[in-house]
Amino acid sequence: MNELAVITGAGSGIGRAVALRLAEQGYRVAGLGRRAEALEATVALTGGRDHLTIPCDLTDPDDVVAAAGRIRDEGGEVDALVHCAGGGATRDGDDVNSLRAYLHTSFDINVTSVAMLTEAVEPALSDGRGRVVATSSIAAFRGGGAAYASTKAALHGWAFDAARRLGKRGITVNVVAPGYITDTEFFGDAMTPERHSRLVDETLVGRAGEPDDVAGLVEYLVSADARHVTAQVMQVNGGALAR
Repeated sequence: MNELAVITGAGSGIGRAVALRLAEQGYRVAGLGRRAEALEATVALTGGRDHLTIPCDLTDPDDVVAAAGRIRDEGGEVDALVHCAGGGATRDGDDVNSLRAYLHTSFDINVTSVAMLTEAVEPALSDGRGRVVATSSIAAFRGGGAAYASTKAALHGWAFDAARRLGKRGITVNVVAPGYITDTEFFGDAMTPERHSRLVDETLVGRAGEPDDVAGLVEYLVSADARHVTAQVMQVNGGALAR
């Protein structure tokens, strides 16, 4: 196998798990993210091979264009584009201007970055084989931070439109929506034992999710077995929404 998987947020958490899972399956990995050291650490965990690390800010159009150029020149045709980068923003103030800045920053992090990179990489996506996967959140269905939840929900509409456009080339576009996943940097210091217990209790299976739970679904979605699966939002939350 000489297929190339481009993975954003590959330096930690779900992005790292996806990178390791796909590398195990024989993909060459192009890992994108803000921190060069974290990306190099991910590549080191693969045990070697001809992988790429591309430090960049995916909310910066110039960085996105430069990253797409490196992917084209050094990686070649792209078989899988997996968007794992994203996160929350901080509101600085309590007036409408601060709200506007908060919403715009969140949209840039969670939606604009995905749309820009997809469009920049689109010419390199493999016809009949290309796969695009974006990462949403359980918050898109039940709320959880006004800006975060709404921007993750916006990814669903973006993905449906992209699936219509790219389907003509035999390229699929899907979304994975994780619930509570441990071993990521998402919560930072905000995760307490009490909050952890509450989130685990919300599931039907009695445990928190792990990055590899999401990586397993991504592995399927980028495989040949998923060639007829597109424009779907697939949840990975242990049944938390069924409570």
